[in-house]
Order: sequence, then structure tokens, then C-alpha cells
Amino acid sequence: MTQKIPAHDRYLASHSWLSTYHLFSFADYFDPDNMNFGALRVFNDDTIDGRSGFGQHGHRDMEIVTIVLSGELTHTDSMGNSGVIKAGEVQYMSAGIGVMHSEVNNGDEQVHLYQIWIMPKSKNLQPSYGQKDFTGIKEKNILVPVVSDKQIGQAIQIQADATIYLSELEASKKIAYELQSGRGLFVYVTEGAIIINAAEFAAGDQARIVDEKEIQMIGKMDAKFVAIDVVV
Repeated sequence: MTQKIPAHDRYLASHSWLSTYHLFSFADYFDPDNMNFGALRVFNDDTIDGRSGFGQHGHRDMEIVTIVLSGELTHTDSMGNSGVIKAGEVQYMSAGIGVMHSEVNNGDEQVHLYQIWIMPKSKNLQPSYGQKDFTGIKEKNILVPVVSDKQIGQAIQIQADATIYLSELEASKKIAYELQSGRGLFVYVTEGAIIINAAEFAAGDQARIVDEKEIQMIGKMDAKFVAIDVVV
């Protein structure tokens, strides 16, 4: 089954400094029928204004991935990590038994990012951190793993049963993906349009796929998207 959720059905939360689409229940948005997709708990599409951001706050028992699409985000945490996440970079933080952190846009330009929360395999883990630049990977028409619980490619190792892929798919090119039993594939389109199992998905659309063994992704036009293979 391939469920399509169009862009206009996303929940938009607008603040004076932040515009964010919540794809799952989060903060003031609550829908008991839209709490998660398997272990995928949160996917927020955030745009943060300059000279603003998320001040110091805490997390625990969650694997948190930040993908910066444009701009620069400054991160600090109670583990002693401090640095800038730039466009094309992916950051990972395992909150484990508890961690405090902040994420601030210290520049004048907006920052566009995806923040993804995945439920860990185990609770009460020791917090950990990782960051990697994927701008050097120029391959197109494939799924590029950026975080995973498996040792795959250059992916950052996480402690959740999931793999996050980034992809640039050219018009008319195809990607075939085999989905294993007990797993689902979540797809969120960043730019352009793709066809997934005969259904068209444009920017801002999402696919939630279960009980499909063979998945065909075809570029309707040049496109960029995120795909998350996760236990369901």
C-alpha cells in the first residue's frame, strides 16, 4: 500500500521567527491517527529566520537527525559539542539518558532544514553525536545513505532501526527499491516531482509505503527527496 499525503495536508505552524511543517503530531499539533510511521516519530520541515532559533532545551531516549538544506545552523550541547552545520551536512544526536542542546541561526539569511526523530532500539543509552558533510557525493539516480544502524557507505551510525537516504533523481531515470517484510518506506519530496508505484508526488508531498516488496521511483522531472526505511 502506498499512501499519498499531499503538501497542502501538512500542518503549518507559523511563529514570528519560525515557519514549520509538522508531518506528524508535534507540539501544538495533535492527531491521534498521525503520531508516527513505525519508529519514525517526528519529521519537521523548518525554516528559521536570521538571528533566532531554538534556545537550550532537553531531550532523552530519541535519535535526532538534522539535515540542513540551506543556510547555517549553530549547535551546542551538554556533551561539549559546538559547531556549525552547513547546507549539505547531516548532524546526528542520540539523546539517550538525557542531553541539553541549542540550535541557533546566527546569520542574517534563513536556514531551511529537516529535523527527524526516530525511536531508539533501546532506552537509557549514553548520549552521542555525529556530523558529516555529504556535499562531495555527486552521484545521482541512487539512494545515498546518510544515517543508518548498519555500516553502509559513508552513513553516520545511529542507534535506531532505520536508514535515511538522500537522492537526486533526474527526469525519466529510475530507482528500484526492495522493501523487506516488517518495514516501511517514508518518502518526502524536496524539489521537483517523482512517480512512486504509478502515483505522482511533487515538492512537499509524502509517501508512506508498507506491504510493498518492489518500489519503483521514476523522475517525473529533476527531483530531490528524502527516503527513510524504518521498522513498522
